[in-house]
Amino acid sequence: MKFRVWAKPKIGIKVGDIMTRNFVSVKPILSVSDCAREMIKKHVGSLVVQENQVLKGILTEKDIVWVVVKRQDLGKVKAEDIMTKRVVSIAPSKDISEAMDRITKTKFRVLPVTVKNRVIGVITLKDILRIQPSLSDSLREAIEIKEETEKRKRSEAALTGETWVKEGECVECGAYGLLYNMDNRLLCESCKDIIE
Repeated sequence: MKFRVWAKPKIGIKVGDIMTRNFVSVKPILSVSDCAREMIKKHVGSLVVQENQVLKGILTEKDIVWVVVKRQDLGKVKAEDIMTKRVVSIAPSKDISEAMDRITKTKFRVLPVTVKNRVIGVITLKDILRIQPSLSDSLREAIEIKEETEKRKRSEAALTGETWVKEGECVECGAYGLLYNMDNRLLCESCKDIIE
């Protein structure tokens, strides 16, 4: 008996064709205060953290908010201290349907476009929807399903005694945020789902 594997339909547009080549990046040693200024100045919600054009991580507004909430000195905390270190990236030769799939599976609205771990651009949710507005409904549906799934998992966790730790760095991916204590390992929601 043979089984067919159903692949998602390709759109026929490559990531490299619509990616942003003039993206905003910072070095890992830049202070969070300077990173926030750069975000405001360039009107962006995230920064690619790289050194010698090699991807080191992603820093988002949410990461900076956690530092503010913890009342830490923004001038002393460095980008490398709070950035997400394990970043999902994509090759420029991939179809934008795959980029959309990766964006919906992660919590990032931006994907670094890399060749041999060297950042050559970024692709955002806006870039994709600008080219393919028909994906908007599919994306909205995927996000709603993901949110409902996360709510259900949190409810189940509360019933089974799984505990949330208030905040911290995921030992698996380095993301900073709310964590699950799973087998004495502190994991973010995304890593917990992957491991389960």
